[in-house]
Amino acid sequence: MFTVMVAATPEASARAADQCLDEWRRGHAGGAVIDAPAAGEWPFRHPLVPTLPSGPVVVRVDALHDAFVNLQSGATRLVTTQALYLVEEWDAVLMAHGATQVVATADLATLQAHAPEVLTGRGAWSRADVRVLDAPSAPPHSRTSAPPHLMSPLALAFRSPDPAERLRSCVDALEAGRTASTLLATASVCMEVNDLDAAARDLDEAVGRAPAWAAAHFERGKLCLRRDDMPQAAESFRAAAEALPGFGSAWANLGATLGELDRPVEALSAFDRALAQDPSSHQALNNIGVVRRELGRLAGSETAFRQVILLAPDLAVGYYNLGHTLFLQGRHQAALSAYAEGQKRDAENNPVQASRLALCRVATGDSTGALRDLQRATGALPREYRRQLLADTSAILWALITQHPGLTGWQPVEAWVRGELARIAGGSV
Repeated sequence: MFTVMVAATPEASARAADQCLDEWRRGHAGGAVIDAPAAGEWPFRHPLVPTLPSGPVVVRVDALHDAFVNLQSGATRLVTTQALYLVEEWDAVLMAHGATQVVATADLATLQAHAPEVLTGRGAWSRADVRVLDAPSAPPHSRTSAPPHLMSPLALAFRSPDPAERLRSCVDALEAGRTASTLLATASVCMEVNDLDAAARDLDEAVGRAPAWAAAHFERGKLCLRRDDMPQAAESFRAAAEALPGFGSAWANLGATLGELDRPVEALSAFDRALAQDPSSHQALNNIGVVRRELGRLAGSETAFRQVILLAPDLAVGYYNLGHTLFLQGRHQAALSAYAEGQKRDAENNPVQASRLALCRVATGDSTGALRDLQRATGALPREYRRQLLADTSAILWALITQHPGLTGWQPVEAWVRGELARIAGGSV
């Protein structure tokens, strides 16, 4: 188990960690206290966890936050710098050992900036004892404790805002030794600068050197997504998930990839595994709701989307997805309310969702409101996008009319949509 002393100053967290270690020593006479490798080097170590002595062991980690500092963009962020991944690597070893505890210090501002999952208890961090001792007096900012001269070139490279500089450092590190972890870091930066061929070569070599390493398979899965190779992406994410079953992101990515491959039953199983590892993940719940809807399990889909809204009440997507599911159930007034709540939270004013809201208004007898929403949503769209959106709206409208022959007030909306499509076809729009 992890015990993390989080404070705004290293002195405060160190004092708390010392007290915790003293308590542990008093309760474990003869137990071993060892220092972990420097946290800033964790992303570039394989295997990550050092060999532990038998019997009771406590591992001290100073400046845990250093493990998570990474200035790559979110889409390409190296998996071994992610808090949810690294804690699973440690947990797998700790559970196998059975008598190990980790006591760590961490900087509050840096966790807020780079690893909020630690503070919010996501994934395996829900099993950790994270103690926030005080609050920073200044706004959160990225801060590391290790002096730069004590950090490796790779650790420093991922703290650079310049991808080209990061790549140069990775290439230099490869010249010093082609380890699996160095190859993985370099492949991640190659993806960051869109050199996918180089990334593929490095990842193939990394997997060859460390075939049971979940991180290598996970990064290869990300590369396959970039190359639109869904079958290979599914294989890679499955290998990552099986190598480190507690890593929910591997199951989530596997589910998303299987969904793209039109394998919804398998996708739902993978999403369920992701949610089991991270029950507070609104993304996993949202995916579960979508797949259940595709499978016709509308009640289960509704349940999932209502949980999404509870976990992320400020995100529009949960309301939109709930609205779609309610619409398919024929609960049009409830669907209208859900879509309206989504629109309130949608800074981008998604035109597709606005058209769905308009259709809900038609279903509830408000043709005036429906026309207003459609005209506002489609008026400034590019010609082809507008044509496609209106064509989709027309198809859904006619399905609604067919399913509900007693519906009234729809004619003005249908006439306007038909007229707009004719104008576009005639080149007058």
